[in-house]
Amino acid sequence: MTRWLTLAAALLLAACGKQSAPLYLPEGDDYPQTLSGWGMLQLADGHLQPVAAALPYDVNTPLFSDYAHKLRTLWMPPGQAAQYGEEHFEFPTGTVLSKTFYYPKDAQGRLLRNSSDDRDPQHGLELAKVQLVETRILVKQKTGWVALPYVWDAAQREATLEWAGASQDLNLYDAAGQRLAIDYQVPDANQCAGCHEERHGQGPNPLGPKARHLNKDFAYADGPANQLQHWAQRGLLSGLPQALAGVPQNALWGQPRPGESLEQQARSYLDANCAHCHNPKGPARTSGLLLDPGTPLSIASGLCKQPVAAGKGSGDRLVDVHPGQPDRSVLIYRMESTDPSVMMPELGRSVSHREGVDLLTRWITGLDGGC
Repeated sequence: MTRWLTLAAALLLAACGKQSAPLYLPEGDDYPQTLSGWGMLQLADGHLQPVAAALPYDVNTPLFSDYAHKLRTLWMPPGQAAQYGEEHFEFPTGTVLSKTFYYPKDAQGRLLRNSSDDRDPQHGLELAKVQLVETRILVKQKTGWVALPYVWDAAQREATLEWAGASQDLNLYDAAGQRLAIDYQVPDANQCAGCHEERHGQGPNPLGPKARHLNKDFAYADGPANQLQHWAQRGLLSGLPQALAGVPQNALWGQPRPGESLEQQARSYLDANCAHCHNPKGPARTSGLLLDPGTPLSIASGLCKQPVAAGKGSGDRLVDVHPGQPDRSVLIYRMESTDPSVMMPELGRSVSHREGVDLLTRWITGLDGGC
């Protein structure tokens, strides 16, 4: 019986591409128990790929999630478009966003810790070369956005709705063969919603698809193009300024574009990893530490600011960001920590992001002044 159900699920997911459109669910809580029910992704010729109606996209600076890679897709009801806004887009009811978390793997099946782009613009992800972990769905209903976590089976044929989340022990290997143990946590539905509550008391909202995150070139099946212009040309985005020079753009930290400074890279990283809570209207606004791009470098953004936390929570460091001295900065202490009662962000990682810590360490080291 189990074998029959597994085969049926595999056939269902493989047939998703035959649907005329992904699932339109503007109201109600009859959410699909399997990912295939949303019709956003399909299995084809050994690959996982978006269906024709779903648009893949990427962001300038992704949120760190234990080195996981991400395949993102967007679908809006036919004839509908998102309304451009510099801070937020207004998406139509029925919009579905998916984000699939995965790791690349080598010929021996070892999971790899790297930053390579594994997606083929024509075919998607080759399943023999990746391990799928989870897919998160964000659907906009008449009452607001709903976040749903789906966990992939070992055969990579189907993902199942897991309200309570899940966990997996994973081992990642870098280019030198060094192993990094990961306690990968799939968040429960409440945690998903909580992390997406960028404005306190207003419920979850999409974090990635914003102008400054999307303003970059993307490799589509028919060639590279700026994502915002591509959305507008396809009728998926209205109100985009004609001149992209007036549209905000986050830096590509780690692999910056020409002219992107270390400060721009650091602020971009903080925006993606911290500002969804640490903004003037966010859940962490009471800390007084604001890391959104609209807050200038000042005491409000941590410079010589005393932390709200004390003792263990601050590592006995006296200020959030101590110019010239990262080893005296609470920000670095909490980024380096893996203690659940100390670390920031609070969710989404079980290890410290070495490269992110290095970036912010170099940035703080170069800041002038003292406290």
